[in-house]
Amino acid sequence: MNILGVTTLLQVFDMPTSVAFYRDVLGARVLMTSATGEPYDVFDWAMLQLGNATLMLNTAYEADERPASVDAARVEAHTDTVLYFACEDARAAYDWLCERAWPAQPPVETYYGMTQVYTKDPDGYELCFQHPTPQPEDRLPR
Repeated sequence: MNILGVTTLLQVFDMPTSVAFYRDVLGARVLMTSATGEPYDVFDWAMLQLGNATLMLNTAYEADERPASVDAARVEAHTDTVLYFACEDARAAYDWLCERAWPAQPPVETYYGMTQVYTKDPDGYELCFQHPTPQPEDRLPR
């Protein structure tokens, strides 16, 4: 078996809101959508690319079954999903989010050697941008 990668699929409440976040806030490219005719900006599925990461979004409801508001229990269930994005500089990711007025937790250095920044997407999925924290010579594995 020769695995070339993995792509996560997230169920989203409002596709335009989610695409706007991933595209306009995080800088992802929209690679493909399920749009089959005009208007081309109306679709239920999208594949996005952010650096070397690929992410798919799918609407959680068919258009005729979508409730008027977000189901709080459904969003609460998203707390067990975290996407970890490897990046060169988590502090720069934090600055990027702040410049776009997107709420994020300030960078933290973990006891296991990572610098991490956490935020949530519009559907409540947690996102972490992280990089290894440089370790003093005496803490490196031997």
